Parts: sequence; C-alpha cells; structure tokens
Amino acid sequence: MLSVNEHGLEVFEDMLDFADELNCEVVELDNGATIIDAGVNAKGGFEAGIYLARLCMANLADVRFSTFEVGDLTFPAVEVTTDSAVIACMASQYAGWRIKIGDYFAMGSGPARALSKNPKKLYEEIGYEDLADVAVLALEASAFPDEKVTEEIAKACDLEPKDLCIVIAPTASIAGSVQVSARVVETGIHKMESVGFDINAIRSGYGIAPIAPVVGDDTRCMGSSNDCIIYCGRTFYTVNYPDTEELADYLRKVPSNTSPDYGKPFYVTFKEAGFDFFKVDAGMFAPAEVTINELTTGMTLTGGKINPEILLESFNIKRV
Repeated sequence: MLSVNEHGLEVFEDMLDFADELNCEVVELDNGATIIDAGVNAKGGFEAGIYLARLCMANLADVRFSTFEVGDLTFPAVEVTTDSAVIACMASQYAGWRIKIGDYFAMGSGPARALSKNPKKLYEEIGYEDLADVAVLALEASAFPDEKVTEEIAKACDLEPKDLCIVIAPTASIAGSVQVSARVVETGIHKMESVGFDINAIRSGYGIAPIAPVVGDDTRCMGSSNDCIIYCGRTFYTVNYPDTEELADYLRKVPSNTSPDYGKPFYVTFKEAGFDFFKVDAGMFAPAEVTINELTTGMTLTGGKINPEILLESFNIKRV
C-alpha cells in the first residue's frame, strides 16, 4: 500500500527547495518541527497554492491552473485530476482534523491525517493505513503553531516533533483560495459518502472550480472560497457500480442545490446561523455539478447545475 506521507514529502521537499520562488518562508521550531509559511507572514501566491494543493492530495493528482467563465467575467480556476481518487481525496486531502490545543485552532488536512486517523471511521471504511516515519500536514490557520501544539500533533501521529513537515496558509490568502478550490473533487466524494454511497467504487475524479479573490478576513474568504465549489464547481467521476438505477438515486442527492441552505452566498448563510457551523446544513458542501461515468455499463449520469450569479455576489464584484 502506497504511503501518502512519503508521497506528500516529495512536494514538501520541493517547496523547501523553491521557497524563494514561491514567496514562502521556512521556519524551524526549537523542537525540530519544520514549517513552511505560504501566507501567514510570507506573501505566498498562486504557485504556492498549487504546491499546497498537491501536498494535500499526497502528490497523487495533477493540479493545474485554468480559467472559468463566471457570468460575463473570467476568473482563474484550478483543475484537479486523479486516478487515486479515494486515497488522494479521503485518506489525505479531506479536512477532517480539527486541531484545538489550548487557544490554538486550525483545520488539518493532508497525509498526516492517515497517521492520526482523523476520522478513524473513514479510514476503516476505505481500508487504508499509513506507517510512515514522517508526517506531512497542511494547516488552514492564520497563526503559527508553537512547540506545545506541534508536540501534540506529533503525539497524535505517534512520531516526534522533528518528524513533522507542516505547510500553513490562512483562508484569507491567495494560496488559501487556491487550495480550497482544489478540493472540488474531494468535496463531491465526501458528499457521496455522506449519502451512503460506497466510495470504494470510485476509480478516478476530475474537477474544476474558479479561484476566489481575497474578499476580506478569514471568515469572509471561507465563504467565498467555498462558494466557488458550491455554486460553480464541476466534477466528473468514473465508478464501477453497475446498478445504474441505484447510482442515479444516490446522484440525485449529491449536488449542492439539494441542500435547504442553498441559494445565497455561504457567508450570508453562516452569519444568519450565528456563525455556528452546526446550524448550517452540511449537505451544502458539495460541487454544483456532478457527472458520473459508470464503467461497466458505459452509462453516464449527471446532476446539478452551476449558479454564477450567486458566486459573483459572493465575490463582491463592483463594476467601474
């Protein structure tokens, strides 16, 4: 079984080598943990975001820039293609590790999750484990973790702090926007899993989503970057699931427009919920458009649609 951490380490080492070109800064804590700053104090940028997205997916996907027509405007976009969809997206990329240590909070994603088994049930479902001697972690946060935080992270991975390789970028950063949009394929797989579909039947995945401009603080950028997937994310999957009638029943539940909270920018929905995630329907976090090619029967099913008008509202566009 391939190691997501060993594959992710390849990207981390490339980021170390090209830190200057990527506008990143490298920090080593007193306990030996190595952190690459892709947007907290460093400038970061689009290219740093591509590397960060590749790291999140354990270097098991092709991640590249494209463009996306949103209404009559053109925005940068990110395209993701993987033939290791479940491992790249669910065993690695999925932001399933809520790191809360003292006053420090960050969303953890990437290969190190497979060592900490966050969440354990998901790893049991997909039958994956990693036994690497290095932990490669992506943190979505606006502040650096200190020695105490990294010691706890390392402990959860059954390693020493010196074995930690961390890349950090805030939501309100260019690199942060890129890596969120690059979750378009993962978001669809996670939604399929949540409606009861056996995601082990998924073979490959492709997706494209526009990249949000930086529109304000972390909370506002969290809204606009997720809206890129919710309202304009397009995905395509290949699966082995010959019961196409049952497959169609699952697909009807997957696109974001099936959520009762669909229809307004996510920041607005979040604000109306008192900024309480538990009061927002989780089913909203899904691509706008989902297409599935069933390999046994050769049938292709599709559901959902894009909604560029709401995305433009989310982007706070002012025409001059």
